[in-house]
Amino acid sequence: MQSGPLLPHANLLPNKTPVILLIDDNAIQATIRQAILHRAGYFVIAALDPARALARFQQDEFPAVIDAVITDHVMPGMNGAEFVRELRKTHPLLPVMVISGLEEAECEYTGMNVLFLNKPLMPDLLLFSLHDLLKQKPLSVA
Repeated sequence: MQSGPLLPHANLLPNKTPVILLIDDNAIQATIRQAILHRAGYFVIAALDPARALARFQQDEFPAVIDAVITDHVMPGMNGAEFVRELRKTHPLLPVMVISGLEEAECEYTGMNVLFLNKPLMPDLLLFSLHDLLKQKPLSVA
């Protein structure tokens, strides 16, 4: 079961097109953010289920290297903090942005090396923050 559009093989992506994994259980918000990111030149894989996205990471099922993850915090089954905690076991340096409407949730990400942003999040701030996050990406991240 595919949770987002099929990604062309990595060799078919334009050089240096950043690949973003977007995780949000709200299909409407995911679609809007995906469109914003796509228009800004990012290639976006959308996932509605964080547990499935994590399994795809663990089984190396993504057809291209993920350059950054944007995840919601409140999701059924596995929240953003649980997802990031598990992701960090195999991808400790991968840039991660967490978006939440709960300001108090930021403390759940202490020590996880994430950028935490509060909703509502204007498109310009989303794009600026992602650009900045990717600029800081260590060269050793694969």
